[in-house]
Amino acid sequence: MNDNRGLKLVAPKVTPVLEPSFRPAVLANAAYRKAVKASRQGTPVTIALEQADGSVFHFKTEIFPQGHAEAKQNAAYLERFVKFLLWSRGGFRVHFAGPRVFGEALQRYYKETPTGRFDAEIMGERIYEHPFKVVIADRGQIPPPREATMPLGRHLKGCRIGFDLGASDYKIAALMDGKVVSSEELPWQPSVQPDPQYHFDRIMMGLKRAAAKLPRVDGIGGSAAGVYVNNRVKVASLFRGVPKDVFDGRVKDLFLEMRRAWNDIPFEVVNDGEVTALAGSMSMKDNAVLGVALGSSQAAGFVTPDGNITSWLNELAFCPVDYNPDAAKDEWSGDRGCGAQYFSQQAVGRLVGVAGIELEAAMPLPEKLKHVQALMVKGDCRARRIYETIGVYLGYAIAHYAEFYKIKNVLILGRVTTGEGGTIIINNARQVLKAEFPALSRKIRLRTPSERDKRHGQAIAAASLPRPAAAK
Repeated sequence: MNDNRGLKLVAPKVTPVLEPSFRPAVLANAAYRKAVKASRQGTPVTIALEQADGSVFHFKTEIFPQGHAEAKQNAAYLERFVKFLLWSRGGFRVHFAGPRVFGEALQRYYKETPTGRFDAEIMGERIYEHPFKVVIADRGQIPPPREATMPLGRHLKGCRIGFDLGASDYKIAALMDGKVVSSEELPWQPSVQPDPQYHFDRIMMGLKRAAAKLPRVDGIGGSAAGVYVNNRVKVASLFRGVPKDVFDGRVKDLFLEMRRAWNDIPFEVVNDGEVTALAGSMSMKDNAVLGVALGSSQAAGFVTPDGNITSWLNELAFCPVDYNPDAAKDEWSGDRGCGAQYFSQQAVGRLVGVAGIELEAAMPLPEKLKHVQALMVKGDCRARRIYETIGVYLGYAIAHYAEFYKIKNVLILGRVTTGEGGTIIINNARQVLKAEFPALSRKIRLRTPSERDKRHGQAIAAASLPRPAAAK
């Protein structure tokens, strides 16, 4: 089967019961690479992503030579490959060393197509604050690799507050020497609010509630979906309702403003995916952890084999996992087949109708999820099929992620995984790995936290983020 990009697609051995048209990215890429190797004419390509701090990440692949009968697949393969690299690693400049015609095709994609322009704007203007550019170069002209890692969190002494900002509620935990004193969820509606004062006031209210449970506050740590650099907000769906000029003038430094309000005590905010991975590493006492949270969107983070984090973005919500040209469309980027539509409340929301569950279209996604979870408790087979489908998605996605991450453990959590549905998701993901990727099945452990940790683990791990004042 060919998609409208020209890349040959492969049907999975394990079919998602509610989406038989699912065509995993990992299988298409594997088939393409196998065909290139079989041709014995593979043309090497080096791609390097450059970040504003000087970090450079190198990746090598091979494509069909120009003039080959299958060379029509090259542009599609490279575009999806670079898409994954951009959102998993990040960078404002893409160095391309390979046949010029395909480098020029990438340049056009990021200048002329809506999905390409979205990625270019977010990577360039919003995150790294440099013009986005695809540079065609000889292999010797590409800057050398430069990657840095650093420790994250694990500081639990003293009186600490941790928060995790979700789309429909946020979690607040108060800790004393690593022990939870209080933990609660507070409702809010951040993404539709045009005035960031709403966000400031609601978060501050929660912090004050937690502080009331402690004799003092030594540090505050937070996690939220989006990209954060030195406590500054670069991109975050929580503030999607804020006009750009207001975002630039107030939101970017909102957490620095909060830190000042707390007399400049240690205050750290990072991407919620990183905290997911940190929580997994701390609870498992192991590293090489990819954390994946199935919540209002998909969050992900990675703890390296040596227990550190990187400057990678790990925004897997934007990474394509389904190459079907008619795959679900992401409402923000406009691209198809991206993780947010497969591993979140959005996935549940788009599958309820297919499963035969009739709900009002205007019902908020959190309410749809609650309805499905209630049906699951009653043993409704329609609800079960939703979780089975997501589990198959996840199995193929994990195999895809394993091509780009050195994974030993995958920690899976988030509100979508609450209850028996989460067990079904894990079991079906394991079934996929065993049937289609037996070597990975033996290598990678799929883990899930306790029910309490699923809902509050990120807030607790977030509390460990700030270093003690004396350690700065």
